[in-house]
Amino acid sequence: MNPPAKLIFAISLLLGTTIVISSNHWVTIWAGLEINTLAILPLIAKSHHPRAIEAATKYFLTQATASTLLLFSATTNAWYTGQWDITQLTHPTACLILTSALAMKLGLAPFHFWFPEVLQGSSLTTALILSTAMKFPPMTLLLITSPSLNPTLLTSMAILSAALGGWMGLNQTQIRKILAFSSISHLGWMVIIVSYNPKLTLLNFYLYALMTTTVFLTLNVIKTSKLSTLMTTWTKTPALSAMLMLTLLSLAGLPPFTGFLPKWFIIQELTNQNMAPAATAIALLSLLGLFFYLRLAYCATITLPPHTTNHMKQWHTNSPTSITIAILTTTSIMLLPISPMILTTI
Repeated sequence: MNPPAKLIFAISLLLGTTIVISSNHWVTIWAGLEINTLAILPLIAKSHHPRAIEAATKYFLTQATASTLLLFSATTNAWYTGQWDITQLTHPTACLILTSALAMKLGLAPFHFWFPEVLQGSSLTTALILSTAMKFPPMTLLLITSPSLNPTLLTSMAILSAALGGWMGLNQTQIRKILAFSSISHLGWMVIIVSYNPKLTLLNFYLYALMTTTVFLTLNVIKTSKLSTLMTTWTKTPALSAMLMLTLLSLAGLPPFTGFLPKWFIIQELTNQNMAPAATAIALLSLLGLFFYLRLAYCATITLPPHTTNHMKQWHTNSPTSITIAILTTTSIMLLPISPMILTTI
């Protein structure tokens, strides 16, 4: 793909996101989401591989359905209340349809089936955009409309997402699919708290985006997309592989790292809201995700490839790691000590 085309699509993505997060009228929000969808499609399909074309088609159909539901929800609300304003969502049917539309946009269970398939058909860079930037507009809508949505339904969907994201990721060997199920699981943590403390949802989203960006950029540098090739990359960039292991453990939410921060705050807030059973359930379900993160971390640095099979060791590279990856890795691992400062801003 030539640079001017890439620039146009990047500007369109920025434009669509900006329209969505700055609008308060349903029609302009819908238009912004459509601009976003149309801008990302060529980036998914740019390799012209049949799997990429299939991923772009699945993404288009899912997002078009979600946009239709969103517009239908807004129209239903306007029909009964006469209001097109995003904050005036009061009709129960409209709220239910909007919950389905946003779940489909985000890839939240039970509307999650498209997300791993689309990520698997995309390049690592496009998969990074789909996992982070493309989640931001629907997440903004979820935050704004959260007072109107049903908290019990959101909690049920969140626990289901955490369960399915953990269980379905156990069996995978493709790293992009593992990170897709990791995203579904993390969405469960974000959605379970959105009705009670939206700022925590936003904090969780920012930290998730930071850690996922680090993992995708590292994988892009070492040119790895399968567990079998991840096992042989330790000879190529030993320091980067070690940092990848620590970032994956942070993404799993282990205590000394940044990833523990949002989970700690969310469990604390759920307990304060007398939702200890929900907090216990989602904390136990995160152990499923911990298993496949540990497997990724194990493959990245600890495991030597089996000597009984033929494998190609990669040459050690002396090229320096980019400053972006260095900064992202540091923040992905070491933000936990400043959690009291973050707590004062929430």
